[in-house]
Amino acid sequence: MKRVMAILLILSLAMLSAACGSNDRSGSGLDTVRVMEVTRSIFYAPQYVAIHKGFFKEEGIDIDLSNGFGGDKTMTALLSGDVDIVLVGAETGVYVTARGAQNPVVGFAQVTQRDGSFLISRKPVDDFEWQDLKGKQLLGQRKGGMPEMVSEHVQRKNGLTPHKDVKIIQNVDYKNLGGAFLSGTGDYAQLFEPLASKIEQQGKGYVVASFGEDSGKLPYTVYLSRKGYIDENQELFERFTRALYKAQIWVRTHSTEEIADAIQPSFPDTKQDTLVKVINRFKSHDTWATNPVIDREEYENMLQVMKEADELPGKVPYEKVIRTDIAEKVIQSSK
Repeated sequence: MKRVMAILLILSLAMLSAACGSNDRSGSGLDTVRVMEVTRSIFYAPQYVAIHKGFFKEEGIDIDLSNGFGGDKTMTALLSGDVDIVLVGAETGVYVTARGAQNPVVGFAQVTQRDGSFLISRKPVDDFEWQDLKGKQLLGQRKGGMPEMVSEHVQRKNGLTPHKDVKIIQNVDYKNLGGAFLSGTGDYAQLFEPLASKIEQQGKGYVVASFGEDSGKLPYTVYLSRKGYIDENQELFERFTRALYKAQIWVRTHSTEEIADAIQPSFPDTKQDTLVKVINRFKSHDTWATNPVIDREEYENMLQVMKEADELPGKVPYEKVIRTDIAEKVIQSSK
């Protein structure tokens, strides 16, 4: 009987420990946080700096990083509880909130503050102007996604009517855009790095403009999580955000070559000179947020871009999708 009681006591303690929400899934003594990024991209350099420079580990966190290969799959994984945090466009939080999700999601930290895509021309263009797109075919991005909405916003801003003045090709999957352009589809293409630079290096295309530079600032890529999960683990989220902020400061104060060296383990198949070229391009366009606070003005700018594209699902106030208390506390405590 005593042995049975002892076993029951051990089981009870184990259940109690699980109920307390321990995140140490690896047995390392660190809290494991399951993060899913919408895709693997140099665009998210501060995240990889935080991982490889050990900033997460300094905060007692082990990052279990996975690739969602698209916004829909990434958000499904978050809502189902398969991951704890996702790195994705803030517009996905707007879509989920507008649909009245049973598990509300909120953005708590920002990584990029501009669109990271570039306009690629088949031929060198001196003194390119957006009006040059008139009457041309543009190999574009997925309908309803922020890259496509930003593209259309930039076109309107420069006196063009999308789909009328510019024929936008949208029947090509994201992963096949580069191949489609190289095979002759479109006069121009909207592409991300490092693909844009690789096409340039092959002499088969030329970067002539930055969508992010011309669209203004917006919360392009942010960390989202379930509201209830953040409330239950606020101290963990403070440590996570502090690690990101350390990386943002490090990126701001170190050279392009040092950043390339730091993120190289996440891009083993990308040459160092390509990393340097891409990072220089992002730095010159002020792509990365300098701190984790998701700015209200940038959020309102994003809603306007969505409204212009007729993709805004309804009035979704800043306070329903964004919380800044964690990031603000981290910044204040770092002074």
